[in-house]
Formats: sequence, C-alpha cells, structure tokens
Amino acid sequence: MLVAVSDTHARSGHKLTGRTLEAVREAEMVVHAGDFNREPALDAFCDVATDLHGVYGNTDSPAVRERLPVARNLEYEGLRFAVTHTREGGPTALSLFGRERGADVVVFGHSHRPTLDVSGPVALLNPGSHAQPRGNRPGHAELEPVAGGLRCRLVTPDGEVFAEETLVASG
Repeated sequence: MLVAVSDTHARSGHKLTGRTLEAVREAEMVVHAGDFNREPALDAFCDVATDLHGVYGNTDSPAVRERLPVARNLEYEGLRFAVTHTREGGPTALSLFGRERGADVVVFGHSHRPTLDVSGPVALLNPGSHAQPRGNRPGHAELEPVAGGLRCRLVTPDGEVFAEETLVASG
C-alpha cells in the first residue's frame, strides 16, 4: 500500500493518529506532499514510515528544505507519480506539471482540502491535512493494487472512507 499525507505543520512530532498512523506504519511507501514545518516533524515521519518520499512546502524551515526536493517523481505498482506541494495556476498548472513529468498522478498539498480528481489526463490527488484540516475534513490517501490499477481512497483519521476511485496508467 502507498499512503499519501500532507500539511502536517508541526514543530515536533508527526501528529499522526488513528487510521492515519496505522496506514503510515503499514505502508510500503509513504508520500508527504510538503509542509512538515520543522525538522523534528520530518524526523518523526522517518521514524514511523518504512519508505518516506517527501517534498518541501512553503512553510517548511530551511533545515527541512535542505533535506527534501521541491518536487519529485516516483513509481508504484506501474503508475508514475509526480509530487509537489503546490503550483501557481491551480488544477491546470498541476495537470501540466504532471504531464511534463510523464506522470499518471500528481500528488499535491497546500490547500488542506482532500481532493481526488480523475476527470483530466492526469489524476490529481491532494490527501488533505491529517493534522490541521482548516475547516476541511481531515484526511490521508491509501492506494492499493487492484486489477487494472490502484484503488485510491481518501480516509479520515477515524477510518471513514469519503472518496474512492481507481487510478490507471495513462499509457
């Protein structure tokens, strides 16, 4: 399973609770789409995630920025992912970012709003914020292999699934 999280905004600790903490511990790969905030939060994620792939966000300290890229590509179960915190220009810019990187899925953060949009040429996935939802539903994303792709679910720390789609490779 791949788990995606974002927008922790912590000075220390990972702020993971409930199903989100379980999912991160169980995951083969964890993607964090930025805004750990401080280095102790990044270290706490490294302690609980077997394989962490993060990017830095706009509120991350210089110490976090020194350890993480602003964007990255990765592959999981045959799908290509492009990860960033945000892009000026909203969904169009995110889709273009993904296409430029040959991605099937863009994982992003910043808005704290969980989003799963498969309507365009590149799927857009914002796991939301597990720690500071800012008026949105707190969440993370769980992606598991199924026939033909990955089942992607947006899940609250309480374990409620509130969105689900199957993501497929574009070509």
